[in-house]
Amino acid sequence: MKLAVLDSSREPVFWKHVSRDALEHYFFIFDWKLNKDKTKILLALEDEKIVGLMLIYDQRIVQIRGSPEAAELLINEVNLEKVEINAFKEHEDIILKKYKPVAKHDMILMTLQRGDDQPYIKHTITRLAEADASQIADLLSEGFPEFGGFTPDGIMERMKEEAVLFLGIKEGEKLVSLGVTRILDLGSNIGMVATRKEYRGRGYATSIVSALLKQILRESKIALIHVLSDNPSAIHVYTKVGFKPYKTYSFIRGERIH
Repeated sequence: MKLAVLDSSREPVFWKHVSRDALEHYFFIFDWKLNKDKTKILLALEDEKIVGLMLIYDQRIVQIRGSPEAAELLINEVNLEKVEINAFKEHEDIILKKYKPVAKHDMILMTLQRGDDQPYIKHTITRLAEADASQIADLLSEGFPEFGGFTPDGIMERMKEEAVLFLGIKEGEKLVSLGVTRILDLGSNIGMVATRKEYRGRGYATSIVSALLKQILRESKIALIHVLSDNPSAIHVYTKVGFKPYKTYSFIRGERIH
């Protein structure tokens, strides 16, 4: 088994491999097409056949797919001090040899095909703009404190990306719930969905996700969303509107062991 960096000469074998299960390799496809300047992909090869592959995005996010043998070879090439790793559950022990977990979860990839959606919108949905960036950053910081780093400037940069859509629900001028996606014909992933604590239980998240799906399914045949298995309320919302579990992965936020 040998490792090779993905480049134009190996793209044919790469595209053939990832197209066999595009949902499994969604971010490999997404980042190689749209974020190549921030993306490095390593291939584990046996007789020029891919048996594993690893994506490193923005020097912090790592995704690994393939056999355990390939995963061990690939993880040895990661020299980052802090990482967020998404990998097969069978890779967990291999990863934990190198990274001490700050957080460890099972992460469920849920998918929805066009025609299977069951939208339920009972609140007024607003398309958010740059003027809402400060409130968006504040709400995301509240909803996802473990990720951190949400800033108005960062949100405004995100909004400038092609086909990025932020939708929200406001009470008066206060933003109380939101969701974000990037609408692509290859399939659209719903990113973060967040509701302020004091406004939860009112169906806001269901309305937000339903409204995002309405926009997504005009362009894409499939929608994706990732959810931690220990978040039953979110799973309930996504199931209610038509999402079904596809695969479960191990998600590890870790620090390198020295």
